[in-house]
Amino acid sequence: MSILKPAEPVFLPGNRLQLLASGTDYFPALIAAIDAAQHEVHLETYIFANDVTGRAVASALSAAARRGVNVRVLVDGFGARDFATGLGVMLTTSGVEVLVYRPEATRLRLRRHRLRRMHRKLAVIDGCTAFVGGINILDDFDDGAATAPRFDYAIRIEGALVARIHAAVRHVWRLVRWARIGRGARRPPRPLPLAPCGNTAPGTVLAALLIRDNLRHRRDIENAYLDAIAAARDEIIIANAYFLPGRTLRRALIDAARRGVKVTLLLQGRVEYMLQHYATRTLYARLLKAGVRIFEYRPAFLHAKVAVIDTCWATVGSSNIDPFSLLLAREANVVVRDAAFAAELRASLMRALTDAADEISQENHRQRAGWEQLTGAVAYWLVRVLVSVTRYGGQYSR
Repeated sequence: MSILKPAEPVFLPGNRLQLLASGTDYFPALIAAIDAAQHEVHLETYIFANDVTGRAVASALSAAARRGVNVRVLVDGFGARDFATGLGVMLTTSGVEVLVYRPEATRLRLRRHRLRRMHRKLAVIDGCTAFVGGINILDDFDDGAATAPRFDYAIRIEGALVARIHAAVRHVWRLVRWARIGRGARRPPRPLPLAPCGNTAPGTVLAALLIRDNLRHRRDIENAYLDAIAAARDEIIIANAYFLPGRTLRRALIDAARRGVKVTLLLQGRVEYMLQHYATRTLYARLLKAGVRIFEYRPAFLHAKVAVIDTCWATVGSSNIDPFSLLLAREANVVVRDAAFAAELRASLMRALTDAADEISQENHRQRAGWEQLTGAVAYWLVRVLVSVTRYGGQYSR
């Protein structure tokens, strides 16, 4: 099957970005934006939990709908499998339009299309403010053993890029709605045009929206990483929750380290999903040998999907660097070319590296128990088997 040529990222000037660290920053900003909405709210999320945080966001969405705002919520049928019979009922009763992406994922049948999840975390308010990142609608302290909020990031955006994000969420909404009601259903009325935003050029930041889908944008996010890594001259810092790159990306990181670039990975230190956790550790030996520094974050689950390269390029979004994000899921990242923003994100990552992470050396990696090394080898093999079921195994191994 032929694959269309990947689309080139379109960088737009005139944006103002606010970096939001974990739910501590994100949820108050999101709820405030929903509370201020006058016309329209679009929200996409992989998980929408029925917990304190989820109920607070749902309450804000319901209040907006009751005052006449057009509110649309799209959740994933696997990540938010209980949403339709829980908070979704409350939202629908309040006048919120709710759709579920591939709800059939709860059935115990392994088919390729059911592994294609809607993993994006996007929100657009009145066509003027957008949020992009990796933070689900989920309490940061849902893990009772955590000593800190879940480590993750999002961005609040105003400016030219919001229109592209708005178009992206409306596009997927139309696709899911069409799939649910069928080709013969009446077309919904075209939404009224939104009032112009108060400030048409609120900032100076250059930024692009990258999405991953199963058509033209299959490799946009991966290619953005590869291009930035290939161009790196001084430093690469990547924080990623589920890190299991294919051979091409692994080679790119190793080549960068060997040409003198300081390559640092901040990865998951707590076992959230055993298969992914131990499969990732099988990659450590070769990376460490090449000079890549690896740190594991301990205080809470690391859920970030961010990177900073040469303090001039940065990305924040929903895409992990693993086969499921890079080959199957719908993802969305913002890539930023701005020294000030990159420096702010780098400073946040450096604090985590210094204060809350343990460095893994070649020696202590070699000293890990034999059972753990065997578990890693088996886990890596199982991931490869799962990838082969999708028929994309060759692309992952390239």
